[in-house]
Amino acid sequence: MSDESTESHGTTESSPDSDVSGDEDTVVGDETENEMNHTEKYQTEDDHDSSESLDEDSQDASASAEASSLIHKVAEYDETLAEEVASLQNEYDEQRERINELEAALKRSKADFENYKKRAKKREQQIRERATEDFVERIVGVRDNLVRALEQDSDADIRPGIESTLDEFDRVLEDENVTLIDPERGDEVDPAQHEVLMRVDTELPEGTVAEVFQQGYQMAGTVIQEAQITVSTGANATEEEDADADADTDTDDDITEEEVNGLESNSE
Repeated sequence: MSDESTESHGTTESSPDSDVSGDEDTVVGDETENEMNHTEKYQTEDDHDSSESLDEDSQDASASAEASSLIHKVAEYDETLAEEVASLQNEYDEQRERINELEAALKRSKADFENYKKRAKKREQQIRERATEDFVERIVGVRDNLVRALEQDSDADIRPGIESTLDEFDRVLEDENVTLIDPERGDEVDPAQHEVLMRVDTELPEGTVAEVFQQGYQMAGTVIQEAQITVSTGANATEEEDADADADTDTDDDITEEEVNGLESNSE
């Protein structure tokens, strides 16, 4: 039993040393573990920093690519826009040149038209003067004939000469396209060609020409002078019709009386 106690005691005595050694091992193990943990921590932080750095590099590369693409698109748009601007400028220049040409042509046309109007007016004036000159030359001939007719002796019959002069004058008027307005008695009144002086009672139908006081003239269909006329009221025409009716009645009565006398003779 004492041996067992001794052994037990010996074992107990050796335990402090083993505990110290175990503690040292534990401390060393803890330190090693701490060092490992610290290393792992730093390694994790390094890995995290590396990951963040990679992410930043990736983002920078993506942003740089987007910026480069945007710059390329802007450059292409600028080139397209520049081409469109150049095309529009060329078109504008062409249209401006065309407008200038048209404006110049319009000015020339206006000037030509004004010159034409002046020439036409001058030509018209010349034609009028020549026409008037020709007409006056022919009228002068008529006047000369009238003068010669008046120079005849007072006992001379100048009527044939005057009639000849009148015929000549009518030929002059005919050459100028002048015609007479000379209605006949009984014609219908034309307000465009006839000037009514008065209304008279005649045997002619109502509203017809009774008498022509003065002949009219028209030139190329245009009335120069209206014919002066009187217009019948038709009053005498009614009286004549009544008289004719009475005469017819008297004739009928005479025939009837003769027939009666004839019948009486036959009966006897």
